[in-house]
Amino acid sequence: MRILSGMRSTGKLHLGHLITLDRWVELQEQGNQCYYFVADWHALTSHIDSTGEFKEWTIDIIKTYVAAGLDPEKSVLFIQSAIKEHAELFLLLSMLVPVPRLQRMPTYKEQREQITDRDLSSAGFLLYPVLQAADVLMYLADGVPVGEDQVYHIELTREIARKFNNVFEEVFPEPKPILSKVTKLPGTDGRKMSKSYDNFILIDNDEKSLWKKIAPMMTDPARKRRTDPGDPEKCPVWLYHKAFTHSPEELDWVIQGCKTASIGCLDCKKVLHKNLVSKLQPVWEKLETFNENPDIIMDIIEEGNKKARKSAQETMVKVRSAMKVSW
Repeated sequence: MRILSGMRSTGKLHLGHLITLDRWVELQEQGNQCYYFVADWHALTSHIDSTGEFKEWTIDIIKTYVAAGLDPEKSVLFIQSAIKEHAELFLLLSMLVPVPRLQRMPTYKEQREQITDRDLSSAGFLLYPVLQAADVLMYLADGVPVGEDQVYHIELTREIARKFNNVFEEVFPEPKPILSKVTKLPGTDGRKMSKSYDNFILIDNDEKSLWKKIAPMMTDPARKRRTDPGDPEKCPVWLYHKAFTHSPEELDWVIQGCKTASIGCLDCKKVLHKNLVSKLQPVWEKLETFNENPDIIMDIIEEGNKKARKSAQETMVKVRSAMKVSW
């Protein structure tokens, strides 16, 4: 399969992103043709006031991609804004999408209601799903790894591909969503993970900083005292265990210990901390190598952009020919 996915350049990556990166690596190692990018144009929809930081964030994200296991010899790693063909395809596809269809997108309505500290009234924010469709269709992707909240966007992408193929000629496959195996992680306080709440754990935290984030994490409210039994399914820490604790014995120890109050919440968190350190140590070591040799990442970006641009140019030749807009 040909796979396409990306992350917005709105800051450093956290543990929620790490779950996604693990899935990307898995798809890469299965022999798929993978394109993974940094969506810096998408970041404009909510961070138009932070563009001065985009370059630093973008480099940091690519650095984390590679440190987490993405191999530039197996996957194409690139920057969205470096491939200007995305803007051209976005413009052409926008002519096929009715405005009311975009206004009905669940994520559009939800974010307009929930994100009150930023102005989301721009035309760019409304058209966000069309740019996303252009990103996917540009590389003729068969599959897109996404969370459940993004399935609607992939369905719109399929609709756009279908309409283009019917109105003009067959160019685009209809991509399918590839759902994450692990649900989204909550914030350390049990709420939705958000930079506004400062309830996230960055991937590049060191061992000491990691514990400072884990130790005060919210647990099952029923466990007011050490002797009170709890329910792991009502505890945010348990969701982190499901993502990062892979030993069946340790998982069973957490479940039984919580339900019988034979372990305290701090005991449970110490096991999580141990497993996270084990998971992140190789990532931290690679990040340190890249920090000492920044040219490595810049070379990866340059080579990835070159490969992505070649694919995009080939697609746009087909698109312009189909639409009869070639000059």
